[in-house]
Amino acid sequence: MKLLYTVNSPYARKVRIVALEKRIQVDMIEVVLTNPDCPVKQYNPLGKVPVLVLPDGDSLYDSRVIVEYLDNRTPLAHLIPQDPTAKIKVRRWEALADGVCDAAVSVMLEQRKPAAQQSGTHIDKQLDKVTRGLSVMNLDLAKKKWCVNEKFSLADIALGCTLGYLDLRFANLNWQESHPNLAKHYHVLLKRASFKQTMPAA
Repeated sequence: MKLLYTVNSPYARKVRIVALEKRIQVDMIEVVLTNPDCPVKQYNPLGKVPVLVLPDGDSLYDSRVIVEYLDNRTPLAHLIPQDPTAKIKVRRWEALADGVCDAAVSVMLEQRKPAAQQSGTHIDKQLDKVTRGLSVMNLDLAKKKWCVNEKFSLADIALGCTLGYLDLRFANLNWQESHPNLAKHYHVLLKRASFKQTMPAA
């Protein structure tokens, strides 16, 4: 198997961390999406990373599909619980963390436009999603070490990847100061080898 990824994609980082935590051998192929010969569109018609290319040439996308596939590859350290109730809780966390990340990416892309073409209304709307999402997750983590059932899971990975992306692209948000529960959780995650090995590039 090989994973097509970009080094600063939080969604690809989520997959990379899952592969490391599950100890699944995956060939990591870093790509540059703007390169004319970038192979991503051969495997994902949407032209997005991450893409997992299987040994038979078939491919999987997006990150939520890939992580479920990897988690079911081996019984080692399930990151998505087998219990239906716990599984839904983990998936809910993942959806919220990914949603915050989606909004942050949308702001970043809008701010890359020439100033005259940027929509302040759009930026404000997306930043509101970010701040509301962070507030809910911060509240949910009160007096808890891990997101769901006091056990490390995909929920924690998704959250950590989102917080890492905010650190990379939105340092001025100062989210760690205003969301102490998230900050505490993030510092615990950064001690894990899987997070250390997948840090985005400054």
